[in-house]
Amino acid sequence: MLALKILGGIDLASAVAFLMLTFGMNVLPSYIMFCGGLLFIKGMFIFGGDLLSIVDVFSAIFLFLSLIIALPTILLWSPAFLLLAKGVASFV
Repeated sequence: MLALKILGGIDLASAVAFLMLTFGMNVLPSYIMFCGGLLFIKGMFIFGGDLLSIVDVFSAIFLFLSLIIALPTILLWSPAFLLLAKGVASFV
């Protein structure tokens, strides 16, 4: 039960990173790398059969790409909403 809340917290922290990028706020690159790394590690649950973990893998890739290039807005909003929904659902 506690692990589910920790994993949901990772989703919420990453959703906040995406929303900060969307609204043009200055986000520390270390925060983006931290959230992206945790999402990528969390996304490895796809090998255990959890199909929703593909959202984590693609979100991690988008976070890493946002350090290099400016992503289109749809590539920032979509993962933000999906991660926010996953994070809130894990706390309910």
